[in-house]
Amino acid sequence: MVRHKVMMNVDLGEAYGNYKCGPDEELIQMIDHANVACGFHAGDPLIMQRTVALCKQYNVAVGAHPGLPDVQGFGRREIKMYPEELTAMTRYQIGALQAFLDVEGLPLNHVKPHGVLYGMMYRDRETCKAVYAGVPKGIRVFGLAGTCHEEVAKELGLPFTAELYGDVKYNSDKTLVIDRKKKAWTAEETQKHIREQVETASVTAINGQKIQLPIGEHEVSLCCHSDSPDCLEIVRAARSIINEFNQKTFG
Repeated sequence: MVRHKVMMNVDLGEAYGNYKCGPDEELIQMIDHANVACGFHAGDPLIMQRTVALCKQYNVAVGAHPGLPDVQGFGRREIKMYPEELTAMTRYQIGALQAFLDVEGLPLNHVKPHGVLYGMMYRDRETCKAVYAGVPKGIRVFGLAGTCHEEVAKELGLPFTAELYGDVKYNSDKTLVIDRKKKAWTAEETQKHIREQVETASVTAINGQKIQLPIGEHEVSLCCHSDSPDCLEIVRAARSIINEFNQKTFG
């Protein structure tokens, strides 16, 4: 059961130079939290600056979205790194975003690792500890409940928000199917997938098995991606379902 109002987060600022990734200007008007790319998997200084300014304009909370150093692979190819490299890499990216937040007078709301790094962390405790060691004390982390994300956050005293996923499928072991390139969803698939998670804290895995999501008492934020095909339609559907659930459940 979801015990808090459901919020929504989307990865933004994932363009690079003259190359645009998603319709950030339209998406930001529908979300609560933005995960801003910090330059390693996508984003560059000008894009980070513009994205943070956009978040301020629409009163959207800003989180750092650090990824592996892999622009060509969009941070979705696994790279083996030493723990000290992972910690330093995370600090470096958060620090870069913090500079732009300081200019706009905004706080850092949270940290949410990107792509395959997120998957490496929920599978491997030492990788997770190394990345979370680079998160400033007291800053919230977004992650997958019931995995190393939740366990290590508790161990290190980092506030934790459990994520649901509007445009990512689940394996039967409650982990995510991380595709290098996002696949298209039908409107029916999207709505069923989101509604099931929000309303019942469960999801149908890719093998057809219905699994419970161990959200517990945590705050909840549903994630969608700006590089998904038809991302605007996915986010609109998610916003509608979330608003309906929040109003019905919490008034």
